Amino acid sequence: MVRLTDVARAAGVSTSTASRALSRPTMVAPETRERVARAASEMGFRLNATARALTTGRTGLVGVIVPTLANPFFPPIVTGVQQALTEAGGNVLLGVSDRSAERERELATQLGSRVDGLILVAPVNADAEVRGIAERLPVVTVDRTVPGLPGVVVDTPGGVRKLMAHLLGLGHRRIAYLGGPPGSWMDRQRRKAAREAVAEAGGELIVLDPAPPQFDAGLAAAEHLVRREERVTAVMVYSSYVLLGILMGLGNAGLRVPEDISLAASDDLTVIGMTQPGSTALHVPLDEAGSAAFRLVREAPPAGGRPPRVRIPTRLVVRESTAAPRR
Repeated sequence: MVRLTDVARAAGVSTSTASRALSRPTMVAPETRERVARAASEMGFRLNATARALTTGRTGLVGVIVPTLANPFFPPIVTGVQQALTEAGGNVLLGVSDRSAERERELATQLGSRVDGLILVAPVNADAEVRGIAERLPVVTVDRTVPGLPGVVVDTPGGVRKLMAHLLGLGHRRIAYLGGPPGSWMDRQRRKAAREAVAEAGGELIVLDPAPPQFDAGLAAAEHLVRREERVTAVMVYSSYVLLGILMGLGNAGLRVPEDISLAASDDLTVIGMTQPGSTALHVPLDEAGSAAFRLVREAPPAGGRPPRVRIPTRLVVRESTAAPRR
């Protein structure tokens, strides 16, 4: 096993100089820094988290806690954090709370003693509990805002307004909204944006029961839509996975998209652009949300100032699944 002293000897410097070159490179002359880095690379040496913490006060690790990995919305956020951390020479410690507030608090305690900061993705605890976690170490929230804490939000509510404007512009006035997951903070924001956009245009929004982000949930929703006495001419779905299920379910029932009903989704996390017809959706750059969260957790917020907030814009991509309703 290669030790720091071995690297220092190979580079012709003291152990303390080698440590500074690897952990605080700006404190070492460029020529010395390059010599130490070259020796470390050739010998396969990496400064471990414990040694880094002793020399810099930082471990190079960031904790990320997500409610679940079954929802395809969350893994790209984790990927974005990891990509940004890799460039900075760090790594992610990942925890999954299974949507349990108690489990989320336990993970925050366990990871908190080992990381430089925590990124809580769609946290399920109350605001006060999340702020309590932030009293122990830097905390950034993603996909939810907590007063007093820095956060990153993908602007799907703004995108939903654009999507609804698109449907309303085609002439739709009875539009169904299928949201989820149940209890989601972000879903409340999406639903509010959809309701306001439709009401302003004099239309009617039919809010369906929330569904998990699964294909089978889309099949069940399609059966429900077919059975409804009051017909809608368009459906906006919060998850492209659910939209795929609805698309198949409507087809099985003999309904055509978009001739009989228009479909759209507030994310593009599946192959919905390659379906027949291609599906109108919002492009959501979730990896950008992850990298933005890493930048916030690394940078200390200004003393006494407002906590920084980053809003990641979405983009409406119009495809063949939306058209004017039949008269």
